[in-house]
Amino acid sequence: MTKKIAVVNDLSGFGRCSLTAAIPVIAAMGVQPCPLPTAVLSAQTGYWSYFIDDYTKKMENIYREWEKMNVQFDGIYTGFLSDIGQIRQTEQFLDIFFSEGTFLLVDPVMGDNGARFGIFSEEFQYAMRELVRRADIITPNLTELCLLAGEDCRLAEADAGEKSQIIKAAEQMAGDVMAAGPMEAVVTGIRFREEENGKEMVGNLAVTREGAELFATEFVGESYSGTGDLFASVIAGGKARRYTLGNSVRLAQTFVGAAIQDAVKEGVPRNEGVEFERHLGMLANAGLTV
Repeated sequence: MTKKIAVVNDLSGFGRCSLTAAIPVIAAMGVQPCPLPTAVLSAQTGYWSYFIDDYTKKMENIYREWEKMNVQFDGIYTGFLSDIGQIRQTEQFLDIFFSEGTFLLVDPVMGDNGARFGIFSEEFQYAMRELVRRADIITPNLTELCLLAGEDCRLAEADAGEKSQIIKAAEQMAGDVMAAGPMEAVVTGIRFREEENGKEMVGNLAVTREGAELFATEFVGESYSGTGDLFASVIAGGKARRYTLGNSVRLAQTFVGAAIQDAVKEGVPRNEGVEFERHLGMLANAGLTV
């Protein structure tokens, strides 16, 4: 029987992010995505104008129907949550559907480039920490890891420094956060300079209770909407397929990296996100190689 992942995230018509990124990626990996929308938007919030229909009060209407159906999930994956109310709805959802044999992946969307997003309060940050404690695996970027660990976010600024300093700090913070609950963490989009040649790199740090492994590639000079969602979706799909964490990270990095390279080459505007659709085949065939 096909495995199922409940995906708690928003649906944006344009921007290739959130559910429009998660659904095709997870499906391509042979896993059924079951979306629980937190909001419906005409386009992601990076655009200068957009319509939003908040679903906070409607989320329960959806998952109570699922409860009547007695459905079960192999995994639950949470992405962008707009406020504490949506975190509380997610926690109620977990109380019903999170059980033995179900994994929880939390992508704790809170900030980037060394700062918390302006829409989020300190209270929201604390509430997200509580949600993270329930997770089996988390996929924060370096800024979000700092926020979870209560550390100075300046480490996550683009010109933060050399590899050894940043990776050591990331591994320590991930260990501190994991001590409160999660068994695994993938710290995404870590930018650093190689100490030998000064080359600018971007890496993803896979951390387990046994140790850490860095997967890095040369930074191509652009940042796009939805790449974090694509990455976390591959990790969720890999978890459902029982891939090792290292193999999932390697696959996600290859997939997202190929899409970014195409977007840079073709001059795709940042807000449109990367043209990942043409690369979905590598996810469908991944089971043959990992």
